[in-house]
Amino acid sequence: MGTMSATEAKNKFGQMLEMAKVEPVRVQKNGRDVGVMLSPEQYAALQAANIQPRVNPLVQKLHKNSLSRWGKVYEALAK
Repeated sequence: MGTMSATEAKNKFGQMLEMAKVEPVRVQKNGRDVGVMLSPEQYAALQAANIQPRVNPLVQKLHKNSLSRWGKVYEALAK
């Protein structure tokens, strides 16, 4: 990942855009990260990866146990 200061990013915006085509570019101000420039393809990949809901495996296990134990009660209440 490339890194530029906020001042460099402002003054060399075109260069930052070219760098972002190859890899993400971290923008820092006073030594702290304030932003990241991504190519459209990288951004689309991140968006696609986040579409899948993430459920904690422990929650899934508890849900499965609850269904096996209380499934008939849930079905009766749903009627």
